[in-house]
Amino acid sequence: MSEILYCRKCKSYTLDEMCNKCKEKTVVKKPARFSPQDRYGEYRRKLKKLEKKG
Repeated sequence: MSEILYCRKCKSYTLDEMCNKCKEKTVVKKPARFSPQDRYGEYRRKLKKLEKKG
């Protein structure tokens, strides 16, 4: 696999399917694809703003 993977538990990046630190399964961390007709962009921005406050 040539993608950079992310461990949600220990918040580290790796190239392995399993995290070397905590032995949890890693996930692909890619940003959402940009589209000018983004139907959910308004909600994503609201959620991001709420996460910053909390």
